[in-house]
Amino acid sequence: MRRLLVSAAAAVGLLAGATPPAVASAGPDLVHPDDRRIAYEGHWSRTAEAAATVNSGSRLRFRFAGDAVHALFDVSSVIVPAQIYVSVDGGPKQLYAVDRGDLLITASGRGPHTAELSVKDVFSRVNRWTPPWETGVVLTGLRGRLLNQRPLKVKELAFYGDSITQGVLALCEVNTSDCADGTAAYPTLVADALHASLTQVGFGRQGVIQTGNGGVPAAGDAYGWNHADSPARPDRNAAVIVVNQGTNDTAYGSAEFRTAYRAYLERLRAAAPHARILALRPFDGSHAADISAVVGELADPRAEFVDTTGWLSAVDGDLHGAVHPSVQGHRKVADRLIALIADPAEEHQ
Repeated sequence: MRRLLVSAAAAVGLLAGATPPAVASAGPDLVHPDDRRIAYEGHWSRTAEAAATVNSGSRLRFRFAGDAVHALFDVSSVIVPAQIYVSVDGGPKQLYAVDRGDLLITASGRGPHTAELSVKDVFSRVNRWTPPWETGVVLTGLRGRLLNQRPLKVKELAFYGDSITQGVLALCEVNTSDCADGTAAYPTLVADALHASLTQVGFGRQGVIQTGNGGVPAAGDAYGWNHADSPARPDRNAAVIVVNQGTNDTAYGSAEFRTAYRAYLERLRAAAPHARILALRPFDGSHAADISAVVGELADPRAEFVDTTGWLSAVDGDLHGAVHPSVQGHRKVADRLIALIADPAEEHQ
């Protein structure tokens, strides 16, 4: 299997405006990462030199003519390769580890073709917040005959959480990128089922008080940022924001947690005045009463506590380890959320 890695340390220079690697620096068919013909979903920092993400579940799409296109990456310093899937024209997803600077994407026939690159996993236990990163995806360009995107207006969904939202241990019970899959986690499943645009942000070990692995701040401090020093695209147009936090805050008392959780929800509301906010009870029940109480105290008609009691069963194989859903578990969670979020009028169109 072909493997490909992204270099995040070189991305520091790229994002600071330094000269990109030679592989992406010349040629009439080079398309820069900030070109409108590339459509991004999720948290990506973008300049003419590089588009970078540190989040599993992030993705991008583009259309091209001809039978091939090259995806170019900066590969200078990452020590744990991110894993990505590539699909062309809706075909099977091909798995790659981002460990080289040039990924050849091929297609049958002259096109036009549509390609999707989705981030399977960005490993949570090495630095992925403050450059130079030790993992992540840094796209420095595409080389080929790209075509204009068809304009789409779709519902925007945003999901914020910890390693569960990231898809850690979804495939098997070892905390490695091989066992993790953000595209198999419930945020991607819900967005795809509802034909919605997806923002999926999950950081291992993170809580509303607890900082995350890889140098990631606590949820309130990380919100609104792609990574350190890179403001994220605002959630002002999000139709629904799903929050799954609290599992990693068990070391903190009720009063301290409630204060932090309330501040976090208030920050989300300030950023997305019209969004429906779904505050999930953590699947293991951590701080469930506190989350319910905070949502009730806010008296926000567009904010809801979602009681997930009984959604998952370890006996039935819904979990890998104590708290992480398996692929089957993520599917069950997704089905519940789809039912909560779906617009009945849209379902029958």
